[in-house]
Amino acid sequence: MASYTPKNILITGAAGFIASHVCNRLIRNYPDYKIVVLDKLDYCSNLKNLFPSKSSPNFKFVKGDIGSADLVNFLLITESIDTIMHFAAQTHVDNSFGNSFEFTKNNIYGTHVLLEACKVTGQIRRFIHVSTDEVYGETDEDAVVGNHEASQLLPTNPYSATKAGAEMLVMAYGRSYGLPVITTRGNNVYGPNQFPEKLIPKFILLAMRGLPLPIHGDGSNVRSYLYCEDVAEAFECVLHKGEVGHVYNIGTKKERRVIDVAKDVCKLFSMDPETIIKFVENRPFNDQRYFLDDQKLKNLGWSERTTWEEGLKKTIEWYTQNPDWWGDVSGALLPHPRMLMMPGGRHFDGSEESKSASDVATNSCSQTRMVIPTSKSTGTPQKPSLKFLIYGRTGWIGGLLSNLCEKQGIPFEFGKGRLEERSSLIADIQNIKPTHVFNAAGVTGRPNVDWCESHKTETIRANVAGTLTLADVCRENGLLMMNFATGCIFEYDAAHPEGSGIGYKEEDKPNFIGSFYSKTKAMVEELLKEYDNVCTLRVRMPISSDLNNPRNFITKISRYNKVVNIPNSMTVLDELLPISIEMAKRNLRGIWNFTNPGVVSHNEILEMYKSYIDPEFKWANFTLEEQAKVIVAPRSNNEMDASKLKNEFPELLSIQDSLIKYVFEPNKKT
Repeated sequence: MASYTPKNILITGAAGFIASHVCNRLIRNYPDYKIVVLDKLDYCSNLKNLFPSKSSPNFKFVKGDIGSADLVNFLLITESIDTIMHFAAQTHVDNSFGNSFEFTKNNIYGTHVLLEACKVTGQIRRFIHVSTDEVYGETDEDAVVGNHEASQLLPTNPYSATKAGAEMLVMAYGRSYGLPVITTRGNNVYGPNQFPEKLIPKFILLAMRGLPLPIHGDGSNVRSYLYCEDVAEAFECVLHKGEVGHVYNIGTKKERRVIDVAKDVCKLFSMDPETIIKFVENRPFNDQRYFLDDQKLKNLGWSERTTWEEGLKKTIEWYTQNPDWWGDVSGALLPHPRMLMMPGGRHFDGSEESKSASDVATNSCSQTRMVIPTSKSTGTPQKPSLKFLIYGRTGWIGGLLSNLCEKQGIPFEFGKGRLEERSSLIADIQNIKPTHVFNAAGVTGRPNVDWCESHKTETIRANVAGTLTLADVCRENGLLMMNFATGCIFEYDAAHPEGSGIGYKEEDKPNFIGSFYSKTKAMVEELLKEYDNVCTLRVRMPISSDLNNPRNFITKISRYNKVVNIPNSMTVLDELLPISIEMAKRNLRGIWNFTNPGVVSHNEILEMYKSYIDPEFKWANFTLEEQAKVIVAPRSNNEMDASKLKNEFPELLSIQDSLIKYVFEPNKKT
């Protein structure tokens, strides 16, 4: 399966709900990607949705309309856009019954402008068009197999008709002009930041105000709901692994009746559904069921992560913590809102519904309290024995940690906030409620530490400011932070000569400042000593059993033309990462040399590689002086004293034995 790597991405409509989660995710996970957002800030858009991204150097916001051909062409050329993720659209079905021409203008004409700009500029390598499951029309109630990507399109309302029309244009430009198009069709999405014209946030805000929950018809309509972060991950998957010319359903097999959604909200707010649920007139046409076959996307490696119960709870918590996020939304909370689509504000027509808006507002004002969801338990709430919050989702160590948690059955979540943004870290802790925080984030360089020499402010922001901010937030919340640091802050000297067996201890002062990366890591380690809630783990030249991973030290040196030959302390992650989890369980603190005891040289490792993996393997050595000619920053070489770790974990193997047991024996080919 070929993978695609974009450089400069234009995301349309990213101040809206789904696209903002996608944008924030890409900014967070891919600092090398430049993200340009184009949004006209319509009624259901909010710049606050992009708060996590606004301070990132690879983020740019442009206020404008996709219907402006001049603006779109200008952005594609001046920003060297190679990828478009097209989310911008009018999406609320109720609105489409009252203002259908606006849907045609935004959803069809706007898409056409984008496609024509792509054709004219000739520089787009991916055009991802975001459509909807509603283009398939209604699914039979007794169908056991969902609509697949080749199913006929049978839209039943003006909204879905315009989305189907836009799809036809996308398909035509792909076939006629060879544009590299991909289309997605998704189920209903819910979660934080969603404008409350949609069912779930509407129910939540009404419940918070103690008002009735209006249900169209008898509430038997069935819908499939996906949590926003799962959907953002799906778009990340389609972006990198989706095949040009293909359509991908983003869906779930877990369906719920609208009436059941209302009852679940009532339950979490301790409300009686018999008295709070109100049945109102149905839409002119209300599809009974949408059901998708999502196997094609699953074949790319995506899967739904968030359960309905977990996602709904998170969503309610967010709205109760951010009740004024959207300002006055009383008109959107009506059973049948009719909102005029005008940028810069929210406007209602003069229909009967808008007259009722004042009644809703009056009723809400008469509520002197805000209803907060209650816990299911009647006794003392039981805190989970362990729950980890992990930062560094896209990093090597962060990914391995999550795999270990899954194997050990330890609940965990990845942090969504950027380390340097204090408010986003606080939000993570409030939402996830962890028992421990693992920091595996930071900048090591792309592809190596030489990158840091020319990106010093970025390195400081991640390695110093971000780490200190996270430690401080954790301390305020009484949390232990397991901090993956580095041992590349020392070098052999007269007191610790090469080959002497005298290693640096935890209390020794760093003496290597040859690289800016090492300088920032030494700096932050010194400052972290003031925090008694931090466990610092000094990792060195990390190695794992995955010999295809380019970050693996063995993989690196096996691909070099020449290597130096110096003994060093190293970390076998397969053995030591489980120990880091045990250290968290024991609430260990302070600084730890997180390496296997002893040292091993480059040549010794490559001899093992030749013996176990490739008997034909050959390599050549060069001196440190010769190495210095081909690198920007000097490299650290040292031996770490691992006796403190060995005393805590007597079963810890020496570096030589650990390499054989965890790396070479499992990969043995000869």
